[in-house]
Amino acid sequence: MDLMHGTGREIARGEAVEKELDAFISKRHDRRLTDEGERPTEEAWMESGRRHDASRREALRSAWCAFHRDQAERLRRNLATLVAHHEREAERLKTTDERKAV
Repeated sequence: MDLMHGTGREIARGEAVEKELDAFISKRHDRRLTDEGERPTEEAWMESGRRHDASRREALRSAWCAFHRDQAERLRRNLATLVAHHEREAERLKTTDERKAV
């Protein structure tokens, strides 16, 4: 007995029925939107999503702003330290060279 006999046709038919149902649901949904517009709960949900997205963008913007300010300060301190180090080394070498000349 072949248990797989006809399985491919059944799957294909099931997929065809699913496609028809999806098309029917989409058509009814589009017609309802045209007739009634968005439902209040959906509109509220969408507005809530927009507010959340805006809040998230603002939080990210603020975080990046703080990062760049902090990074600039770190670089400023490190650069000042590095400049001072090189100035000391240049002065040390200059003084050492002048001593040898005398």
